[in-house]
Amino acid sequence: MKKIDLKTLEKKIKVRQLKLKDYDTLIELQKLCFPGMKPWKKEQLEGQLEIFPEGQICVEINKKIVASSSSLIIDFDLYTDSDNWQTLSDSGYITNHDPEAETLYGIEIMVHPDYRGMKLARRLYEARKEIVIKKNLRNIVIGGRIPYYLKHQKKMSAREYVEKVMNKELYDPVLTSQLSNGFVLKRIIPAYMAGDEESAGYATLLEWSNIDYVPPIGKKIVTSKKARICAVQYMLRPIKSFDDFAIQCDYFTDVASGYKCDFILFPEIFTLQLLSFLPNERPGKAVRHLAEFTPQYLELFNKLSINYNINIIGGSHFTREDDDLFNIAYLFRRDGTMEKQYKIHITPNERRWWGIKPGDKVEVFETDRGKINIQICYDVEFPELSRIAVSKGAEILFVPFCTDERYGYLRVRQCVQARCIENGVFAVMAGNVGNLPFVENMDIQYAQSGIYTPSDFMFSRDAIAAECTPNVETVVIHDVDLELLKRHRSQGSTLNWFDRRQDLYEVILKK
Repeated sequence: MKKIDLKTLEKKIKVRQLKLKDYDTLIELQKLCFPGMKPWKKEQLEGQLEIFPEGQICVEINKKIVASSSSLIIDFDLYTDSDNWQTLSDSGYITNHDPEAETLYGIEIMVHPDYRGMKLARRLYEARKEIVIKKNLRNIVIGGRIPYYLKHQKKMSAREYVEKVMNKELYDPVLTSQLSNGFVLKRIIPAYMAGDEESAGYATLLEWSNIDYVPPIGKKIVTSKKARICAVQYMLRPIKSFDDFAIQCDYFTDVASGYKCDFILFPEIFTLQLLSFLPNERPGKAVRHLAEFTPQYLELFNKLSINYNINIIGGSHFTREDDDLFNIAYLFRRDGTMEKQYKIHITPNERRWWGIKPGDKVEVFETDRGKINIQICYDVEFPELSRIAVSKGAEILFVPFCTDERYGYLRVRQCVQARCIENGVFAVMAGNVGNLPFVENMDIQYAQSGIYTPSDFMFSRDAIAAECTPNVETVVIHDVDLELLKRHRSQGSTLNWFDRRQDLYEVILKK
């Protein structure tokens, strides 16, 4: 028998850091592992390798990449339970990586289909654990796909499916592997990764704790919960079609998304711009024709919120319900859900020119960046609404407004600032500028949009976080820190919210 050369039978397995030259091979692997999902862009891998190279690893067998893993370090306490993959990884660019934080967050792991069953995922998880131990991190958190759920979706909920996998009644190639590698299920996240049809968008949030973790002595932990906000100062100009309107809205949303904003606010009744290409009719009849665009308006902003991964307060729009006409502000969340707030206080002009009916409910909306309330222009001039909204947990007031001259604008702006002081909240206002010469009651506009804070040392001078230049088309963008509100309410120079004399007076919503 001929002597066997063992070298010819060897499989050389190596775990190493990824390199930019691996990009093409990595994309081929992604397409095999996640068919139908968009693979990494080259800029994403470049960013990962530049920001946190040791967190991007792969497994080679005989110099062929057959598995890979991507991760970053984050302060997990800054994120909410509803945050999705895009938010936690900055859509794969990991610019939110924080080397001073204590959680390694895994954003992707994949194994070539032909090499599954070789426990390559275990090698990647072990490599992650080595990073955690070496850097003295507290834990690993991962959002795991459940790709076999598609086979069972019609028979059971995602929760039932996960329980059956945990009880070993069912097998899932991702979740089963994660559980076998020492991860503990924390909860199930809906709408985690757009485009993951196999998992129906669901993911499991799992954690591995580093039992060797030693909290740094004397480390000062500063908690922060930031939201980036964009207010649009929108130019009303004649247009020729709904498509022209959509192009402008898409442009501003793209701008806000480019700056990684969490919210964008458009002005009150800026959809009246659509009347510039409709037949000139008496105002009451014209706005009822305008209301016919409601389905297109809703579809447009719902699509923009998803495509640009941003929560949109779509100004306000005249909407017909049965025979009544309402001024409604719509919230379009980036997870695809929608809510609405009716204008409660109707101005004399709205009543006389258009026959608008009032709403009767103060809504507070849960978002992935805290609880918000929407007050349409005149509503913010009545302090009771803000009291009610803040008692329900609102942290940011969004005020779309429409004023024709400076006196009207100042009424809104000064009331916005008063609401911030009274309730210890942030407020954002966005208004229209420009003119619509042939649209009655909308011929001139005055606005200076801005973002405002309580008046105290921990906030901006003059309690103005940021403001637009008056009467020009532009945007203003600023970060607000919701944790500062908590500190302000408990440690501020004055404690307006807590010092209310509720033994003497109270505000009650009757409905």
